[in-house]
Amino acid sequence: MDIFLQTVGALNDETRVQILNFINKNERVCVCDIENSFEMIQSRISRHLKILKEAGFLKVSREGRWAYYSIRSPLDRFRQAVLEEISYLDLEPLELKKYCKQ
Repeated sequence: MDIFLQTVGALNDETRVQILNFINKNERVCVCDIENSFEMIQSRISRHLKILKEAGFLKVSREGRWAYYSIRSPLDRFRQAVLEEISYLDLEPLELKKYCKQ
């Protein structure tokens, strides 16, 4: 029950659903590129990413001063099914706007 509630709670915000879909489509994304692509301030993006990470969807790796987000692997069946359903939603596709020098 906890996994279900945590997952549903993380996805009760349209921006978080869009961020999750964006990362899923782009595989591994620098946090600064997420900020740039969503045109949001760092603190707001960080809050969304923290919630998605705590819900078990994301993993983060650090390279120097940069943080890169990707979908956690393997995902349990429930989260994998949720991620697949999100891919079917009619979401406005966002272009990956590179900001970081990688």
